[in-house]
Amino acid sequence: MTIIGVGLLGASLAKVCKERQITGRIAGFGRNADNLKRAEEQGVIDHGTTDLKDAVAGADLVVLCSPVASIVERFREMAPHLDAGCIVTDVGSVKAPLVQDIEPLLPEGVHYVPAHPIAGAEKSGLDASTADLYEGARCILTPTDNTDKATLERIQQFWEAVGMRVQILTAEEHDFIYGAVSHLPHVVAFALINAIGQLKTSDQEDILSLSAGGLRDITRIASSDPVMWRDICLANKTHVLDMIDRFSKSLEDIRKQIEQDDGASLKESFKNANGHRGKLVGQNS
Repeated sequence: MTIIGVGLLGASLAKVCKERQITGRIAGFGRNADNLKRAEEQGVIDHGTTDLKDAVAGADLVVLCSPVASIVERFREMAPHLDAGCIVTDVGSVKAPLVQDIEPLLPEGVHYVPAHPIAGAEKSGLDASTADLYEGARCILTPTDNTDKATLERIQQFWEAVGMRVQILTAEEHDFIYGAVSHLPHVVAFALINAIGQLKTSDQEDILSLSAGGLRDITRIASSDPVMWRDICLANKTHVLDMIDRFSKSLEDIRKQIEQDDGASLKESFKNANGHRGKLVGQNS
């Protein structure tokens, strides 16, 4: 197996595969030679290289754990060096653009099964990786009409073997869903803290120093990697813009209710929110 990108997701995948003996020899590719050397020394991977051709030589499975903006380019670079029968999967959090760009690049006999393991951690990189990162988490597979059924089954078994609960969606449905439940919340958190982050009291005290736990809770994900989230928002542009419009409409409704002193409607908006939040908490408890 070859892992492209030995960061949080890639290194965690290597660790669980070694711990459970899911695969044999594991090669790792990356741009940072020092990171690869440390991964080798820690036994996370068996061979690390900055040479993509070397990394994928003889691989029967390649997992693209690169940032979403670079996945297609990595595939384009490695495609000529993949053996017939090789299976490629990935961890990209936006699927439709990847499927659209990668499928036409597939060499004869090479198979691609798009995947999105819904797993992460507060910190990133090799040092944050753990063998249990994927345990109990959901993994979305987004096969197309061109996906080989036997290969799809093998990749489903692979992600299940590392501890994940696998679900199959179309790429478009995946991007719509995660545009709503993941990408929009990050945009809102970034926008919210930007809106109030520079406000000060009459004594020029930073108002954030006076905030309670609620603000910290709702903006926690605004600490996420700006580059990664820039790339995700641009890759899933259509659905992110649609969700921003939906959120803006919801916010504007509440604004009008406050402006018009419409307490009954305002209460109803908040009650509806309580109900939706209750469903969310119930599902995740």
